[in-house]
Amino acid sequence: MTAAPILPERHEWTVDDLGELPKDLPYELINGRLIVPSPTAVHQELCVEMLLTLRVNCPPEYLVSIDLSMRVDRRNEPRPDVVVIRRKHAGRSPVPVEDALLAVEVVSPTSTFRDMYDKAKVYAHAGVRSYWVVDPLQERVTLTEYTLGANREYEQVAHTEDLFVTEQPWKVSVDLPALTTRKNDLLAPDEE
Repeated sequence: MTAAPILPERHEWTVDDLGELPKDLPYELINGRLIVPSPTAVHQELCVEMLLTLRVNCPPEYLVSIDLSMRVDRRNEPRPDVVVIRRKHAGRSPVPVEDALLAVEVVSPTSTFRDMYDKAKVYAHAGVRSYWVVDPLQERVTLTEYTLGANREYEQVAHTEDLFVTEQPWKVSVDLPALTTRKNDLLAPDEE
């Protein structure tokens, strides 16, 4: 049995400090705060569904992926749940944030504020053109779409719990009622 790693104590982390972490430790750095996520199966299932939905019409020069580090600045290296990047960066980590077309976050109980506010500001400041927040914590799964405005802040352009259709970054349809059904099926008590 391997012991859990003991992380160095820091009041604030920078990307320079990340080299001290175990290589297989999933982490995010948001505003100098080190986050080690522990997602649920429902969260991961919704991430995969979003990846598959985005792949349908994905142009060949782009790639849809899950959980990639994106270096933004000294205090920020987020890992969007789903991200659209240029295919030429498929072998890189961290991925250059300048080439990210879309970042998608699936909210979990411990990430609501971070996903809705902290990461939105980080992604907007970095110039990520579109940002989607999928929220499965409500009775019905919702999707909120933001696009980057002229002042490098996100503007909400859609919020729905029904069929979501957009042309950005390409034609995409997200069946949110189907995601709600999937979430409910996964969370239903087992019948034996």
